[in-house]
Amino acid sequence: MLTLPGTLRRARAPPGLPPRRHLSRLLDRYGFVAPDSLTPAPREPHSDTADSAAAAKKRRAKKPPYRPPSSLDRGGRPPAHSDLPFDFRFSYTESTPASKPIGLREPRYSPFGPGRLDRPWTGLCAPAVDATLRDVEAEDPLPDAERGLEEARRRERERVLGEPLTPAERAFLVDRCQKNRTKRQINLGRDGFTHNMLSDVHNNWKTCEAVRIKCLGVPTVDMQNVCHQLEDKTGGLIIHRHGSLLILYRGRHYNPKKRPVVPLMLWKPAEPVYPRLIKTTIEGLTVEETKQMRKKGLHVPVLTKLAKNGYYASLVPMVRDAFLTDELVRIDCKGLPKSDYKKIGVKLRDLVPCILVSFDKEQIIVWRGNEDGSLQDRTQKSFLSFIDSDVASVKDETGDQEQIPSDLSYDGCSEMKCQITKVI
Repeated sequence: MLTLPGTLRRARAPPGLPPRRHLSRLLDRYGFVAPDSLTPAPREPHSDTADSAAAAKKRRAKKPPYRPPSSLDRGGRPPAHSDLPFDFRFSYTESTPASKPIGLREPRYSPFGPGRLDRPWTGLCAPAVDATLRDVEAEDPLPDAERGLEEARRRERERVLGEPLTPAERAFLVDRCQKNRTKRQINLGRDGFTHNMLSDVHNNWKTCEAVRIKCLGVPTVDMQNVCHQLEDKTGGLIIHRHGSLLILYRGRHYNPKKRPVVPLMLWKPAEPVYPRLIKTTIEGLTVEETKQMRKKGLHVPVLTKLAKNGYYASLVPMVRDAFLTDELVRIDCKGLPKSDYKKIGVKLRDLVPCILVSFDKEQIIVWRGNEDGSLQDRTQKSFLSFIDSDVASVKDETGDQEQIPSDLSYDGCSEMKCQITKVI
């Protein structure tokens, strides 16, 4: 009888529940049945499909390792094609097709990257016209193709520029590009007008009609060439020039969405090897005379001292004026990189013209030449061409050319030429 109540109490426990030895024995004493929310449900055996799905869900796919983006990886894309009708060069103002190198410093690696441009790299440029002859007996098709490209470029530029600007429109654009109105500016340094600057100009033309360009350093020796290359390669128009500051206008019908494709150069290509600038003996002189001239050139008075990254537009007229009275001219270039004053010497040789004597002790020494008349004729022609370029009429707002002033007529130029001949 003593064991009967305990047996009854244990019998009151709900059937089907596992024995809970770890729980309190109050359930046996009071007959409390826990709700389903507190009763852990027994685990049912899962099928293989459910196990694999759960395992796949828990197992996360590993992320691929980070790979930094590379500009050389084209991702299977074809090479870029550009419709610009001129040869791609690193610098358009500091390299001329007329000067032929005698060798290359490195293999012909394209600075655009492997497989990024559909133009071959010759070591100097990426030509727009394939100059390879397909037939030995056939004539060279390059001149005709180049003339066609020049004509197409001229027509496209005239279409984009549209009607000439009125004086009020020109003044408005010039005022908007001043330093106190905008900070947009493209700097043109010792490398001149480079290929990647084309992209900078078109990027600025997206949001403004004109962009300010500041020129300093070696290219400013020949500002006429800088202006010509800027207008020729970009298709724009220089509407204002004050010293080294230029304002380049994009044109009335310029569409930023239809801008030309300008592939970027990824690195600066190595400069080719050119002939020596300073010869052992100057043409027309003996070895002793050359040595005496170089010693004498180091003691002549200094014409001017060039500052680093300065504005050198007045250098050529100064040398020409000095040659009217002096045979040798010395220019002080202390503080300038050696490559800079060598480039300046080359420009003086071609623009004055003159003969390079020495680059010793960071000095540019130039000689005007013998009195045989050959160099004098070149000097007179270059001087008259300089006068023509200055008095040459600039296209006014109506597109017509202004008349040349009467005091600088052909007769006046002839008299000036006679005076120059007498002085020389």
